[in-house]
Amino acid sequence: MKEEYADRYRKFGLNVVYYRKALRATQLELAELLDIERSHISAIELGKVGVSMDLIFKMCDVFQIRPKDLFDFRED
Repeated sequence: MKEEYADRYRKFGLNVVYYRKALRATQLELAELLDIERSHISAIELGKVGVSMDLIFKMCDVFQIRPKDLFDFRED
């Protein structure tokens, strides 16, 4: 991950947290739905790792949202 994009990764992670909580799921429950480790969800939510397009599409299916919704960053 390039440092210049760190803020965008953080904002993406916050959106994942928002939609996970809207789903009323724990990190572990979401990880199971996405077939990934809970630690990977944590790293995504903290903005520490990038996410593949496949995982983005799977998240959208689980959250029942459009991909653009995960990238709708609120201004600070």
